[in-house]
Amino acid sequence: MRLPLDTLVDVLKTVGEPTRFRLLALLARGDLTVTDLTEILGQSQPRISRHLKLLTEDALIERYQEGAWAYFRLRHDGEAASLVRTVLTAASSDDPVLLRDGERLAAVKRQRAERAQAYFSRNASEWDELRRLHASDAAVEKALLRLVGPSPIDSLLDLGTGTGWILQLLAPHYRRAVGVDASRDMLSVARANLDKAGILKASVRHADILNLPLEGQDFDLVTIHQVLHFLDQPELAIGEAARILRPGGRLLIVDLAPHKLEHLREEHAHVRLGFSHETISDWLEKIGLDVEQAIDIAPDQAEGLTVTIWLAKDRRLLIADAEPATAIPVLQEG
Repeated sequence: MRLPLDTLVDVLKTVGEPTRFRLLALLARGDLTVTDLTEILGQSQPRISRHLKLLTEDALIERYQEGAWAYFRLRHDGEAASLVRTVLTAASSDDPVLLRDGERLAAVKRQRAERAQAYFSRNASEWDELRRLHASDAAVEKALLRLVGPSPIDSLLDLGTGTGWILQLLAPHYRRAVGVDASRDMLSVARANLDKAGILKASVRHADILNLPLEGQDFDLVTIHQVLHFLDQPELAIGEAARILRPGGRLLIVDLAPHKLEHLREEHAHVRLGFSHETISDWLEKIGLDVEQAIDIAPDQAEGLTVTIWLAKDRRLLIADAEPATAIPVLQEG
């Protein structure tokens, strides 16, 4: 980390104000709203907002909108943000002001978890019914981890993140991650789960996966877990995923194999009754991705639903490969 003298002094001046230092210490521990921060610090909303504006302008924190709420978090990348993280580590762990802030932060997160749990409980029976139909979570998890492999992931994007399960499962492997979902209730559940797991390098955002507010070519792994069967035009979501992949990046799709359980349309809002290997492969081929592997995971019960995982790779770094394409291996598990 090497900063010009003027930049270094400016960052230290910004961080050196007590309220701003406290804000940065809190935002290093997760995403918080102005209301959260006002409650924790016991200061007025206009005062907190002014400090947040200055920290945002100095590129020390980032702001994102979710409906009527604005969330803030410490920036993950950038030399100035790295300097801030270094300065924060110098603070005494038994400082009474920071300890009190930490206790109030814990109370805010408990309230958040309680609200999320209330929503989760209202829908638990429906989710449990679907889970019983699928291949087991343990089998899917094992296959996912095997396909992702041990190599470090710089940046992960999880489309339709739901409860944040993928963000938690792959946390040991990525440097930073973002999960997006159209349901604010589900985002509350995901935030509570990330808080409980102590995962600070992932955040979740409200967004339409068919029109992502993200720059192109920014992620080296994108996941779409049990989302496509809810969409009228799932190929558009795959196209968006491809748009934001870096050259040579990977796309991991988890969804249902073709089935005939028509009641899932009415009872669980399924638009598509699964996807064949040919369909997914055709969509990926058209947008410049090659399927490297596909795995079918059989359910535990005879009338259950097979889960399929497709791993595809952006071919832009493979153009020079002169070897002819071979048939896609389809493995059977379960």
